Amino acid sequence: MGTQDEAAPAAAALGGPRALSGPSGPVPDVQSDRSEPDPHEVARQIVLRQLAMAPRSRAELAQKLAQRGCAAEVAATVLDRMTQVGLVDDEAYAQMLVRSQQAARGLAKGALARELRAKGIENHLADEALASISDEDERDRARALVGKKLRAMHGMGIEVQTRRLAGMLAGKGYSASVTYAVIREAIADAPEYLPD
Repeated sequence: MGTQDEAAPAAAALGGPRALSGPSGPVPDVQSDRSEPDPHEVARQIVLRQLAMAPRSRAELAQKLAQRGCAAEVAATVLDRMTQVGLVDDEAYAQMLVRSQQAARGLAKGALARELRAKGIENHLADEALASISDEDERDRARALVGKKLRAMHGMGIEVQTRRLAGMLAGKGYSASVTYAVIREAIADAPEYLPD
């Protein structure tokens, strides 16, 4: 038969009278002993995790910090420091976004300007980034998009082809003047419309 000392741990495990006491008295509440995490360090870690996933603008990072409950002044301090060390750079971000979105999606300046605004890029930085695309670059990209799409539309009427091509280019932000000039050229050069 067990002694009283052997029964004490069992009683404690079952929530008995000694559950909250140790050999020298009550066990302190562990949660109340913990210090609060440094809000600046928490914000810094959130920013670093976001940047590890993908490049982000300062405005996007500020929005993420606000969503996670960081105080505005803490967010501003952390983002200022990240900007000083070059981890947050809206100018470089805008340039990268313009290059990648024009190459990957064929977006025109109008659509790229909307993307930059949505990312919180300041107007002067957006204008500088968009200046890297010349009118001829934009027209060449529109030609490539139309040429690729037109090959998949063989046998459709000119009106249908024109309407679909115009819709595609409009969705990518091309102006009506560029759109219709490029479509006219492409249809005129298409083998199915060349005279025998």
